[in-house]
Amino acid sequence: MDSSTIELPGSEISGVTIDGETICVHFERTTIIKTMTGAFERTRWWQQGDLVFEGAQLIDDLPSLPALCSGGDVGENVYTYRDMIPIPLESRGTAHCDLKIEGSDQHLRIQAQAVRLDMIDVPKYIEHIAAG
Repeated sequence: MDSSTIELPGSEISGVTIDGETICVHFERTTIIKTMTGAFERTRWWQQGDLVFEGAQLIDDLPSLPALCSGGDVGENVYTYRDMIPIPLESRGTAHCDLKIEGSDQHLRIQAQAVRLDMIDVPKYIEHIAAG
């Protein structure tokens, strides 16, 4: 099965938009790892994207942005994704994120009733990742 995931460590968070109960985390640049069925090598790509939370509220004050993410959790219902986000992602029910900001003790924490990942434009190829 082919799969794609965003690696949270090193992703560039350029800002957060709040519109009522919708909170959008904008990633200026994320690293995507693509795996193809039967392939020995994976590939690395980059792309912009928005992590959109509905029925959402901030848990803490917004961290200083723009900033690099050093990892964290994104959750939907019973699943918690540590240091990654699966592509695609769209879910209703309990959703949350706890993203760590590189070089500080700040976090971006959101609690919500739904989450989706909106990728912007097309992914750009970086490199093949050698197996093993």
